[in-house]
Amino acid sequence: MKYSIIIPVYNRPDEVDELLTSLCEQKVKDFEVIVVEDGSQRDCKAVTEKYADRLDVKYFMKPNSGPGQSRNYGAERAQGDYLIILDSDVVLPPGYLEAVDNSRPAHAFGGPDAAHPSFTPVQKAISYSMTSFFTTGGIRGSKKARLDKFYPRSFNMGIRRDVYLKLGGFSKMRFGEDIDFSYRIVEAGYNPQLLPEAWVWHKRRTDFRKFFRQVYNSGIARINLEKRHPGTLKLVHLLPTVFTVGVIALVLLFVCGLMLSSFGSPTLKPQGHLVCQLAILPLALYALIIFIDSSIKNKSLHVGLLSIPAAFVQLMGYGLGFIESWWKRCVRGQDEFTAFEKNFYS
Repeated sequence: MKYSIIIPVYNRPDEVDELLTSLCEQKVKDFEVIVVEDGSQRDCKAVTEKYADRLDVKYFMKPNSGPGQSRNYGAERAQGDYLIILDSDVVLPPGYLEAVDNSRPAHAFGGPDAAHPSFTPVQKAISYSMTSFFTTGGIRGSKKARLDKFYPRSFNMGIRRDVYLKLGGFSKMRFGEDIDFSYRIVEAGYNPQLLPEAWVWHKRRTDFRKFFRQVYNSGIARINLEKRHPGTLKLVHLLPTVFTVGVIALVLLFVCGLMLSSFGSPTLKPQGHLVCQLAILPLALYALIIFIDSSIKNKSLHVGLLSIPAAFVQLMGYGLGFIESWWKRCVRGQDEFTAFEKNFYS
């Protein structure tokens, strides 16, 4: 057997249903599916049983230990030459496995993600904010301009089974574990391939509150990753923090200008108006760039408008998480577990 597709899942039976449906439509059929239930209260056993006559699908239930350990659990039971790791919130186009097959991957690979036309405007805006050059620098699988080299992510990651087992699979990190694994792949001498045609539809989060928590945890994980892999912190990873500090500074400047224009002397009021304008201008310009770019790419003014708050949530959520992690890990000297026990290990 050539491919083993491993899907960890936690309380998302509906998503698994959609993913398994898309696997039934694959042009390449030489694969098995391993669904690992990570201690869910709403399990998807009945969902997987519906596909027993159409897919070589195996279902396992285990105590909750996080997505990384669930992938390891599945890998230990896999038979394929290649392991393909997918998140439960993705859907595959019919030609996904064919694209992987045609690329003849070596040791490790991954592909980009996209928003399906059926996604809600908020999901499309979040997808834009996670993939645009103007927010993430294009480091999440784009085949165009990028500010960092390609590291596969767990929503769409492939690796030879023998390499996976040799490296020990995913670590016990509860967030950022996929990047940690990608770093270890590279450190072991392998070069992950970006397969632009092997893309997936990725739903991501469904509202801005959940999205903020996701990117906040990503910011926290970045410092933890630097501690584990010194030298992996790049300029692109610092940009959200710079953006966050800049936005806070501009908001404070705007408040100061507003106070001058409202309560200052007649000679100071014009200066207050000028300060307000100078503070708002950079934020308005950035928002306009996001609006135009997203509206064109999504062919929707509505999605373009929603992409503005999505971009600010993405950058500032990440930046605030980064700052908290820097303070706890680098200034206070706490270790990874004690610093973030509430976030990741409770």
